[in-house]
Amino acid sequence: MTQQPKDTGRPDSGKVALITGASRGIGYGIAEALVARGDRVCITGRGEDALKEAVERLGADRVIGFPGKAHDEAHQAAAVERTMEEFGRVDYLVNNAGTNPVFGPMAELDLGVARKVYETNVISALGFAQHTWRVWQKDHGGAIVNIASIAGVSASPFIGAYGMSKAAMVNLTLQLAHEFAPGVRVNAIAPAVIKTRFAQAIYEGREAEAAASYPLGRLGVPEDVGGAAAFLTSDQSDWITGQTLAVDGGIFLNAGVH
Repeated sequence: MTQQPKDTGRPDSGKVALITGASRGIGYGIAEALVARGDRVCITGRGEDALKEAVERLGADRVIGFPGKAHDEAHQAAAVERTMEEFGRVDYLVNNAGTNPVFGPMAELDLGVARKVYETNVISALGFAQHTWRVWQKDHGGAIVNIASIAGVSASPFIGAYGMSKAAMVNLTLQLAHEFAPGVRVNAIAPAVIKTRFAQAIYEGREAEAAASYPLGRLGVPEDVGGAAAFLTSDQSDWITGQTLAVDGGIFLNAGVH
């Protein structure tokens, strides 16, 4: 049975979002942004304890957690069903869940690992989009935001499997935007290095050096992506679909500079 919203004095948009991989990092930053504007949110993640902590921080009056592995088809269907049970709708889907378990040249890449990366980063996003479409968005409209990466729109030495999967996410965005129009808008965000545990190995112990390469002088934080996701799921972006927004601190401005 759908629960009636509690009167907490906080903003209430009347909208509902499902955000995958959101117990911490970029996903959590997006959840914060959507909750702050009044959305109700279901967040998913692999760790039940981490999800519970995230729900408590975000506010259990507005947020529920649903644990599971993103690539598990049963989990995808159940997460969408649980969101519908709790909130009665799924206006927005944010596909953020991802993995990057390997570092090294493509010539030595274990193909089993490549399949795992693709399954988690791409196929799971398609699965969630399919379920959300069937259950709510096909008849009621909404928006989808896929979290890609600048690694998917440029060469990404030593994280090639990750970059390959994120390039597929950019193309998945185009395919879904075309097929789901006009009722559902589908866009992607391509972040550069964001200060999260996921990306910590890239900048740990050398943050100042890493930040110096960015024209805006700092690494990204989850709130940067949260703001972009809030925009792409708002009325202000009603005429935007099939686009990939780079949230990169200006790093692409360095292309071709020697």
